[in-house]
Amino acid sequence: MRIIAGEFRGRPLRAPKGRTTRPTVDRVRESLMSTIMSARGTWEGAYVLDAFAGSGALGMEALSRGAEYACFCERDREALGCLAVNTVMAEPQRTRIARVDIEKRLPPIPDSPFDLVFFDPPYAYGVEVVAGVLKRLDEAGMLADDVLISYEHDASVDCSDAPEFVALQLHHLTRKKYGDTALDLFRKELA
Repeated sequence: MRIIAGEFRGRPLRAPKGRTTRPTVDRVRESLMSTIMSARGTWEGAYVLDAFAGSGALGMEALSRGAEYACFCERDREALGCLAVNTVMAEPQRTRIARVDIEKRLPPIPDSPFDLVFFDPPYAYGVEVVAGVLKRLDEAGMLADDVLISYEHDASVDCSDAPEFVALQLHHLTRKKYGDTALDLFRKELA
């Protein structure tokens, strides 16, 4: 697994062994990054939260393409070790590794609200878990008014109009399927 594009293009990424994490494959990651670029128009200045980070491939890809800062949340010890190795290529002030179970505790408050959030939790976690984390982040003032939220999940789940996301005033932008994986992109609706 390698960084696909940008400043760190071609650099390898270490992934935890076993089945506790499921790194996003290159073609899916490339498609997601293109979709986000279309929705945002630029990567410059982006504050990124990589929840359930695993190897940190999504956050590192965003940093490589010009994001300002990325916070990586992970609780698995082996994944945390991989994150420590993978984030070395970026300047220390651009990254933060938070050893937290984001389902139970929020990450450290960033200097600026997150305007891009990646959710790639274990497929056993339902929409209600992701919505619960988003609600707590929003209540803590940690989400920008027009935050983009990427949610990678089992393709058998259609969350495009999930009541949990509708209640959070999230507008569904797009859904793409790759075999048994689906990526949904949402934007918080401005009040």
